[in-house]
Amino acid sequence: MADSRIFGHTSRLIANALDVSARRHKLISGNIANMDTIGHKPKDLDFNKTLKRTMDEKEPDFLDKTHVNHLAADNEKKFTMNGENSEDVDIYHLDSVNIDTEMMNLMENNIKYRTIVELKLRKSAIMKYAIDEGGR
Repeated sequence: MADSRIFGHTSRLIANALDVSARRHKLISGNIANMDTIGHKPKDLDFNKTLKRTMDEKEPDFLDKTHVNHLAADNEKKFTMNGENSEDVDIYHLDSVNIDTEMMNLMENNIKYRTIVELKLRKSAIMKYAIDEGGR
């Protein structure tokens, strides 16, 4: 799928954006779940920086290498996104997680996720239209 004209850069961008959004959702919901945990440091990631980093990585080709002259298979390598502390926390207090901030982050992430899904739906609709018109 690396050189596909049908599923090109845009589809890869959408897939990576969904992955980043899902990872951020896990971090935020983990912050909310551990709100009363002593010493828990809230974690978050920058959506734009993480998406840019994942898009800059070389896309692995998912081919099995059966001959020395064939393309290399990198299907073992996957990107990882480590969260970073979103604010300094006093480990002796329970108020390390600000629920208002976390809910705002969750809402922002939800809007981004829904926007990305809408982009995917529109891309699929364009493909469906092209297939339907090509069959006439």
